[in-house]
Amino acid sequence: MIKINDRIIPPLKFPDGTFVLRDIPAPKKKDNFMVIEWRYESEEELALLFYLTMHLKKYGLPIDLYLPYIPNARMDRVKTDDEVFTLKYFAAFINNLGFNRVFVLDPHSNVSTALINNVRLLSPFSKILTALSNINDSNIVLFYPDEGAMKRYSTMIERPYAFGIKRRDWKSGEIVGFDIVNSDVINGRNVLIVDDICSKGGTFSHSARALKEAGAADIYLYVTHCENTIYKGDLLQDDSIKKIYTTDSLFRTPNDKIVVL
Repeated sequence: MIKINDRIIPPLKFPDGTFVLRDIPAPKKKDNFMVIEWRYESEEELALLFYLTMHLKKYGLPIDLYLPYIPNARMDRVKTDDEVFTLKYFAAFINNLGFNRVFVLDPHSNVSTALINNVRLLSPFSKILTALSNINDSNIVLFYPDEGAMKRYSTMIERPYAFGIKRRDWKSGEIVGFDIVNSDVINGRNVLIVDDICSKGGTFSHSARALKEAGAADIYLYVTHCENTIYKGDLLQDDSIKKIYTTDSLFRTPNDKIVVL
């Protein structure tokens, strides 16, 4: 979904599949800059972003891009010559459009922010605080599913925490269990799992089982970016996680178990 100055641009198409773009909002006399907001749904939107940005440049105003979720951030490195470094080329595409500033929220990879010009990082701090306020438990403990998440968030929120070390099957690479570091803070207390992204939710199902074994009471989950593929996993049917908190950076389909902040 793409907006210009808070107005959704409907991606209408000709019969051949090319875009029909009409009634695109122009800047007002008082405007010093324009804002394009892109909440990623598909890479087809790259073409739409290109057309709209080139159109808006005729007004001569700086253009900011609000891009809470960075597509291709998972492909932040290549190991062999036959792999395509899609994040690098995505960043080059964004850079060539010459945005004044690019605002991103809790990026999955630091490589992405290193590659994108004029990037501005938006912290998930206020979102996590909102989730904690919603849960309303001053004694709640935080849990980070891996060391990376622990390093990312533990200095952000001053609360007792534990973190996980994933145990994987060395042949399949699948998670087979969790070891919990600092598990003594878990017993008898409510827990909020905190991480940046959720796909099908396997990591968090394993986390919840390990936390229950460590004596956790109610378990909640906060993820900044929740993919709609969560419906393809078992997380929404897993009673061990009471509520899931996320943002609208990716998630589009309402569910009683998910609170969109």
